[in-house]
Amino acid sequence: MVGYVLKRILMVLAGYLVAVLVGLIALVVIYVVLSALPIGYFELMQLTPVAVLVVPPLGMFVYFLTIVVTGMQTLVFALIAEFFSLRSFWLHMLFGGAAAAAGFMLLWPDAPDDPERWADMGIIAGAGLVAGLVYWLIAGRDAGFRRPLV
Repeated sequence: MVGYVLKRILMVLAGYLVAVLVGLIALVVIYVVLSALPIGYFELMQLTPVAVLVVPPLGMFVYFLTIVVTGMQTLVFALIAEFFSLRSFWLHMLFGGAAAAAGFMLLWPDAPDDPERWADMGIIAGAGLVAGLVYWLIAGRDAGFRRPLV
């Protein structure tokens, strides 16, 4: 029993770390795609997210910052999923989007006052949906601290 719980904890940790990385890559892809639109705000964002992928120290800083601002809410969501054996990919995607949006609100608490920040929050929540799906693929499909009966 203890070995199974330790395995689940490691799967949750590995799933979270990989999901954060894939979520950041999804965020860069979303911003690059939106920079092709004829909207002035997104033209400014066409190179900045790519720099996070190209410059390793900057990328590692953003990766660890993302882990810090999303870690607590993700831990709560992961514990809920594990205790109640919630295995739905939609639910994990929703958790990922909510954790990403909450992390964004921790970094920019004045976001509700700025209309451009709402667009950013939607984009970050979209990347969180992708991260939630990746988490589900790694750790969420077999969620539950109790050993399966079969």
